[in-house]
Amino acid sequence: MTIDRRAFLAALGVGGAVVVTGAAAGGMARSAAPVLSGFGGRPLRGVTGQRVAGFVAGPPDWSALKARLEGRLLLPEDQGYGVARLGYNELNDDQLPAAVARCTSAADVQSCLDAARGHGVPIAARSGGHSYLGYSVPNGGLVMDLRPMAQVQVQSDGTVRVGAGARLIEVYAALAQAGRLLPAGSCPTVGVSGLTLGGGIGVLTRKYGLTCDRLVSAEVVTADSRVLTVSKCSEPDLYWALRGGGGGNFGVVTRFTFSTEPAPALTVFSLRFPTGSAASVVGAWQQWVADAPPELWSNCVVSGGTPPTCRVGGCYVGPESGLNPLLDRLIAAAATQPSSRSVQGKSYLDAMKYMAGCANDTIAQCHPTFEGGRLPRSAFVAVSRVLTAPLDGQQVVRLMAGRVGMDLLLDSLGGAVSQLAPDATAFPHRSALASAQIYASTTPAGKAAATAAVDAVRDGLGALGATGAYVNYIDASLPDWGTAYYGGNLTRLKAVSQHYDPDQVFSFPQSVARA
Repeated sequence: MTIDRRAFLAALGVGGAVVVTGAAAGGMARSAAPVLSGFGGRPLRGVTGQRVAGFVAGPPDWSALKARLEGRLLLPEDQGYGVARLGYNELNDDQLPAAVARCTSAADVQSCLDAARGHGVPIAARSGGHSYLGYSVPNGGLVMDLRPMAQVQVQSDGTVRVGAGARLIEVYAALAQAGRLLPAGSCPTVGVSGLTLGGGIGVLTRKYGLTCDRLVSAEVVTADSRVLTVSKCSEPDLYWALRGGGGGNFGVVTRFTFSTEPAPALTVFSLRFPTGSAASVVGAWQQWVADAPPELWSNCVVSGGTPPTCRVGGCYVGPESGLNPLLDRLIAAAATQPSSRSVQGKSYLDAMKYMAGCANDTIAQCHPTFEGGRLPRSAFVAVSRVLTAPLDGQQVVRLMAGRVGMDLLLDSLGGAVSQLAPDATAFPHRSALASAQIYASTTPAGKAAATAAVDAVRDGLGALGATGAYVNYIDASLPDWGTAYYGGNLTRLKAVSQHYDPDQVFSFPQSVARA
């Protein structure tokens, strides 16, 4: 079965999924700008931490790097490069990296940095490859592909060690075997790295918090090739920044350690509402989730059309008997009966597969094997806003009128997310009601028109008061993007970036250093 992002969005109406990518797919550690790495009047450091010379004329010595790596280095002339260079979004296929290094360890990442740093070559780390704008596949740059580091080890103390290349479905499957859970996203092939580093909104967020809230420690390779163990007690400023500051800004995370929770029984649900009811449902849904217990997570998906249509889905930590009265309350507030109503009890793993839109809840469909040497991919544009208070339902739905092929996905926040202060981690949207993703499938030929359309809805939401944005849905044309992503945390993030990457080795168009 081919799983694409449109299928995930369709599953939102069936199972209430939130499509969370790291780069978004936000971003694995990424860096796409054609800047001179370490070129700015400051010398760089080598693997020992000693200062070394700055800019070096000419390309890196790829042959020397190939000999030094434990993994494989793929150059454009090598067999396999054509597939290895690809990210998830087909609209970024015109980006041609100079080399792709299949990194198997932190030592391989160190070797890549030592080889490329100072040569003016953009450097990016890639986990799941879901960066919306392709920042994890820099044109003319070096891609450090972390996918070979995908080990998932559940520890006896309830923590889990996860390699930076692991995909979410691999994490979920390993945890389920141990009877544990980690709150994270729904798209099964998203990499854990970008999701975590940008915050990590998911279907268990309101009960268990963001993915980044579960981060205990991380192994990080810094711009000067040092390997650090980062935690609350070791490199605390960097630890703070890694929890929501966005991938690619401070170093390359090669391993995560997360705290987990016992996996309970879950109930998933889907409500589809009749044509003409979207405005009343959107209005009612916002107040409903604001008042809901933390055990309930829900989304509200408005699909563009004439008129727009609406569906509500989600996940409840508990039995059907606890969920059904809550759904009845929403239906009463919306003053319209759904045209269909589905409520199903599931195990943790089956619920995560259901949210991903996997028919019959099979692992094979959630974690597809390579077809012709590559995973199924999609072509799309997407942007975001963050709602801090309910918006007028009629005005929200009006923004989607006539926009066939576009979805507006409102994903509830609150609950455990709001239990931390906005500056407790780098993720600032602690008091928000919901995130909003505006998503449209398209083709290379239709990219410009689709981009203009999603931008118009984004700006319309901004005019209604939703001015924040989620860094994992990274957006090239977002006005005042640094403030939108990070709010009052931006100043501290810039200071952390300056400390750990003073030469902007990890610079890219929307890196913290450029905000």
